[in-house]
Amino acid sequence: MLGRKRMGGFGLGLGGNCSCPSCGTKTAHQRGMPCVQQKCPKCGSQMTREG
Repeated sequence: MLGRKRMGGFGLGLGGNCSCPSCGTKTAHQRGMPCVQQKCPKCGSQMTREG
């Protein structure tokens, strides 16, 4: 379920995964920490959010 965020953007809600576009590693999304601010634990690339 999509929700309106404080700064006017839209969040993807609770749950979901962060994935690495380079090596395919997936990690659980952490609430309050955007995936794009996390680095892949295997290769160090910037993670992206999976819906």
